[in-house]
Formats: sequence, C-alpha cells, structure tokens
Amino acid sequence: MCVGKRCLPVDPMEETVMNNALRITAFAAALAATFGTAYGVGRGVDPLVTAEGRPAGQHGGHGGGGEGGAKPAADHAPGGLQVFEGGYTLVLETPTVRAGDRTEIRFAVKDDSGRKVTAYQREHGKELHFILASTDLTQYRHLHPVRAADGTWSTPVDLPEAGGYRVFADFTPAAAGAENLTLGADLAVSGAYRPAALPAPVATAEVDGYRVTLGGELRAGQAGELKPSISRNGRPVTDLEPYLGAYGHLVVLRSGDLAYLHVHPNEGGPGPVVSFTATAPSAGMYRLFLDFKHEGKVRTAAFTVRVAEPGDDGAAHQEGGSEAPAGHTH
Repeated sequence: MCVGKRCLPVDPMEETVMNNALRITAFAAALAATFGTAYGVGRGVDPLVTAEGRPAGQHGGHGGGGEGGAKPAADHAPGGLQVFEGGYTLVLETPTVRAGDRTEIRFAVKDDSGRKVTAYQREHGKELHFILASTDLTQYRHLHPVRAADGTWSTPVDLPEAGGYRVFADFTPAAAGAENLTLGADLAVSGAYRPAALPAPVATAEVDGYRVTLGGELRAGQAGELKPSISRNGRPVTDLEPYLGAYGHLVVLRSGDLAYLHVHPNEGGPGPVVSFTATAPSAGMYRLFLDFKHEGKVRTAAFTVRVAEPGDDGAAHQEGGSEAPAGHTH
C-alpha cells in the first residue's frame, strides 16, 4: 500500500479481504443497476402536476412536466407515484417474490392513525382495483385481491420475469369526504434478470385471435379521445360483455416513472369501438393496457404510444400498438 511516495508491505490476508470487499461493492452496484428503477420510482423523473379539469372517468393524476418538458398546470402529482397521500398509506407486506413461483401478495391500506382501512366505496363492482406492471412495461396484471376482516388484502400471482415491478392500489375510502386515490409501491421479483426494451409503437395488437386497432388521440395536458376497435377473423366484435360494469377498462402507464391513469369508457357499446377520454400528464412514451371481455373470457391488448409536446400537430394522431403481453391474470 502506498501513501504519497512511500510504499508499505501489505499482509496477504489483508489484501484478500480488500479484494473481496471490492467484489462485494461491485456486486452491490450491479444490484442497484438492476433494481434501482423499482426502488426509485417517483424520484427519477421530476414530479408532474394535475392539469386543469380532470376528464370524467379518469383516475390518477395528469398534467405537464417531466419527460418532454411540458409545463405544469397545478400542484398534485400523478397517480401511483406516491406510497402516501391524503392521510392514507399503501403497505406492501410482500415486497419480494421469486420469478416463476406462484406466490401470494399481501398488502394493506392504512389511515393516518396507522389502522388498516376496512371500509371502501365500491367502484365498478370492486372495493379496490389492484394493478401490477414491470418497470419495463412488458408485464402487466389486473388482479382482484380479497380483503380479510382486519383490512389485509391478498391475491395469488405468478410472474415469469425477474426485475423491478410497481403495484398500484386504486380505491376510494368509505370515510366521509374521501376522494379516489391511486397509491403505488415497489415490488422486487428475484431471478435471472433480462432487461427488455419498450415495445415499439405499432398500429394494432393481436391477442388470442382478436385484433385491436387503436384510433384517436392521446395528448399532453389536454383531453383526447382514444378509440380502440376490436375484431376477430376480420369481423367487428359487436357483442362485447360487461367486465366490472363496463365494456372495457384502460390503464395508461408512462414509461420511466410509471405515472398511472385508470380510464373508464365513455357511453356506448357493446363494440366494436370502446371510447375513452384521457389526458397524458406530459410528453413521452406510454404503454396502454386495454381489458375487454368476450365469450366469457377477459383479454388484454397492449399498445405503445408516443405523446409529443403540446402544439406539435404531428403527435395528435397515434402510432399505437404492440402485441399484448402473455399471461394476463384475473
């Protein structure tokens, strides 16, 4: 070991310890690179704010800022970026699972006194909607957990890919004056991690023999209409079945920080077009997950959409779409 120009002999055992310490540090850095996105969600991107006038049926924040530089319009962060909001906290009791194993995820919502919430308003047939997505947006689940009497929620899950994930609890407490909230928490899935790129924008998605074509607009900072159209074997599907009280459900996640929008459909149905009104919180890349039910089974079509800066007319027409990820769970 050298100090300035003077070098001293190093004991062989000490040198071995030092080398091992360097290896452990390098390994820790690799783990941080693998799971850092999951544990840093909501901090890696500048917080966004709510645009004026939330469209009816849209849950989660929406506004400007973040990727693409859209300007903020209010003072509330988008949904899903925070674990605590409005006096309520999402507590994920199962923060780690193993890829490929069927595991039970347990969680609870606690109020500002630390007690588990046991009373919720029912929305679209459920007290709470639980969404799970990988941070690379290639895996997605819309799960239906069961609440125990003490307020603990649980649901089985089988995730095929290791990496960082985000879970979202979308709910409205039954307390007087309570508003709809979407809280998010990080989930680590252990195993051999293979990073995946965001699927490229394509006009259509294919799932179980169905073709879904995404029409309409998703705009930054202002409401736009999205109009996915569903067909099978070249024929429009005109007999969609209600799923959770509607002919379709749409979850929109922003690439990077997974800002969350849960959008319920406008009036109409039962197909082939299901219309939604949504506002993107900023310019950037987004992943859209459409749930629809036909012949007794729920399927998910997924799309990648680029949202450009406000005022860029070339961004008004969507480049939607990619194939839906396998393994949607209900």
